[in-house]
Amino acid sequence: MPSGRHQNPQYALRIPETTMDKLKYVAEYNGRSANREIEQLILAHIAAFERKHGAIALTPEDYAFIRKRNKPRG
Repeated sequence: MPSGRHQNPQYALRIPETTMDKLKYVAEYNGRSANREIEQLILAHIAAFERKHGAIALTPEDYAFIRKRNKPRG
């Protein structure tokens, strides 16, 4: 197990096993890990949204709201 800490936040994604298997197939075809394939899909989706609606400019207040809302409970 690596001792280094990832600097990017983690998100647990729940998807059907068949969908994950197909994603891994596509990722392998593209020479990427499943994680990197998902990241590329997300970036493409954000870019398409911004082309249609304009750039997303998050303010410090937006970040505070997002992080507070997504803070782990416990």
